[in-house]
Amino acid sequence: MRTFEELECWKKAAALRRKVSALAKKLPAEEKFRLKDQLIRSSRSGPAALAEGYGRFHYQENIQYCRTARGSIFEVLDHLIVCNEEGYINEVELAEYRQEISEVQAVLNGYINYLIRAKDTTGKVEEDAEPYGSHTINY
Repeated sequence: MRTFEELECWKKAAALRRKVSALAKKLPAEEKFRLKDQLIRSSRSGPAALAEGYGRFHYQENIQYCRTARGSIFEVLDHLIVCNEEGYINEVELAEYRQEISEVQAVLNGYINYLIRAKDTTGKVEEDAEPYGSHTINY
């Protein structure tokens, strides 16, 4: 791979970011510096951490940024739960977001596992060594 933009986990996280951004634009004005800001920041943080980790070119650093991205994506879910509790989205919409977040997490966990398995003596990332896809994570 030549760029982080080719990573499936980044693509899925970026799609989630766009969807959350559209939702944030619909929130009431009183949420501008509260929930809206938090939703936007956390949804942008996930793909940004994946991009930064990819640019580090060392397995362990990349893995750590992936774990940070995973945390940010869970933070998005928490903010979406608040959106539901406040009546900004309904249960069906929340369930759809949960499903999308679950898919992002599964692919991201697979990528983390790929990085863990692909470590070599140099510690440099060689993204095309093998495809990733396992959905279990080693801690």
